[in-house]
Amino acid sequence: MRLKGSDIVVECMLEQGVDTVFGYPGGSILNIYDSLYQYSDRIRHILTAHEQGAAHAADGYARSSGKTGVVFATSGPGATNLVTGIATAYMDSVPLVAITCNVVTPLLGRDSFQEIDIVGVTMPITKHNFLVKQAEDIAPTIRKAFAIAASGRPGPVLVDITKDATADWAEYTRTEPAKIDRSRVESDEDDFDAALKLLQSAKKPLIYAGGGIIAAGASDELKAFQSLLDAPITLSVMGLGAFPAKDPAFTGMIGMHGTKTTSLAVKECDLLIAVGARFSDRVTCDTKTFAKGAKVLQIDVDRAEIDKNIKTAAHLVGDAKAVLAALNERISQMEHSLWMQQIAAWKAAYPLPQTTGETLTPQCVLEVLHKATHGDAIVTTDVGQHQMWTAQYYSVNEPRHFITSGGLGTMGFGLGAAIGAQVANPSATVINVTGDGCFHMNLNELSTAAKEGLPVIDVVMNNNVLGMVRQWQRLFYDKRFSQTTLDKKTDYDMVSRGLGADAYTVTTRTELTEAICAALSHRNVPAVINCIIDSDATVVPMVPSGKSIEDPILEIEID
Repeated sequence: MRLKGSDIVVECMLEQGVDTVFGYPGGSILNIYDSLYQYSDRIRHILTAHEQGAAHAADGYARSSGKTGVVFATSGPGATNLVTGIATAYMDSVPLVAITCNVVTPLLGRDSFQEIDIVGVTMPITKHNFLVKQAEDIAPTIRKAFAIAASGRPGPVLVDITKDATADWAEYTRTEPAKIDRSRVESDEDDFDAALKLLQSAKKPLIYAGGGIIAAGASDELKAFQSLLDAPITLSVMGLGAFPAKDPAFTGMIGMHGTKTTSLAVKECDLLIAVGARFSDRVTCDTKTFAKGAKVLQIDVDRAEIDKNIKTAAHLVGDAKAVLAALNERISQMEHSLWMQQIAAWKAAYPLPQTTGETLTPQCVLEVLHKATHGDAIVTTDVGQHQMWTAQYYSVNEPRHFITSGGLGTMGFGLGAAIGAQVANPSATVINVTGDGCFHMNLNELSTAAKEGLPVIDVVMNNNVLGMVRQWQRLFYDKRFSQTTLDKKTDYDMVSRGLGADAYTVTTRTELTEAICAALSHRNVPAVINCIIDSDATVVPMVPSGKSIEDPILEIEID
């Protein structure tokens, strides 16, 4: 049948199983929004306060559901406002399709009103992108975009369509999406034999798993692998939830703010098995000293990650779920009781710092949140001290329950991501843990949550400073606190209520407990809980930049 290009766009969304789109209209994309009006009974559109919020919401939707997120924006500033959100998804390998529209074809390259070469702009931060100038190319291009976004190592894909292409007519035939092969394994038997030899000879193996486990849906295979290997396991910040934090084999997070137990395990292990993890600088800290006494076995879907940051003794390339399943079939039950006992002893000797009483510390905030939600909330974060405190203290036991910007480190990510997660999981409790600096970057999206009746809870760690930057200034810049004391005059309760949210300001454990219980009881209203904490609260352990993971700072002196 013949359809207008804009109708083809929306039909392709239905074809791909899309039920929700996040976005913001404008002149060049008006035809698509006119078509959306006709399809409003089949596709929900969430109008955000800003295009960046829409991109983060589509990202949070994708991370929490496992589906591909979709965001719409118009040309020029609408498209460029998506860039940070697209880059965030790219760095964390999140499947996302961004549909933008550009000026009509004859005006391309003429510096027309609201024209921008968004394909050129986003080339370094997308898995692939397209410029579509003809209506007949819309459907095949969108189909390719969804296939690329979700296959292999996931990532964002941008499709920019000229306005005249959305107005023209073309033949359209509904097509069932091709099933994505999740069982792809590139490695051959020789590779598996090399991996098995390493596993069988190891006396002190350590598993290091990352976000690739969650992307591949491989948590069950990872648990089975850990049990067969009888080995301790650590997770990157992107991998939290891939293995239950409550399991005794879990050593805690790895990296700059990882646990002392993990640091010692990395130092003492003789085999490090990295699965779905890329050895980022925040994990390795100093590559020259990282696991220097161990052989490395790396498992990753992206061959480009093999030997990129850390040299391997053996590697397996393929989908983490398929590779782990194949390994589990090939190995017999192993036993490393002395090594596991050592791990248990380190965990007992080096627990994370704890606090008690009524004083509202970061640890107290997260303890109350965990208890009130029974550890079952979907938690998003912004970036900074609160992000690391949440990663350390809000124990996550299920995949897709901890959503954070790990690669790009995007302040302003959390609330948009929480909105997307709540839309994708309407019956779930969704909490965004943020700092007062980050809160001011995305508080406008409270109006979106209120309008849509989304009960997301924004928990603000309010210490009146840019805490992580201040912590670095304290340690490495002789306490020259340049531009990190905020002193904003914001009335958090008034602003939050003005945007349609419930609001609470708390200073004690009891007040926080009451506030979180009240917020949880209001299922159609967002809430902001403003937690007043000490400006000098610090994140430990901490490995200074470029230093060895083997020697983290466990205490920071405050005077």
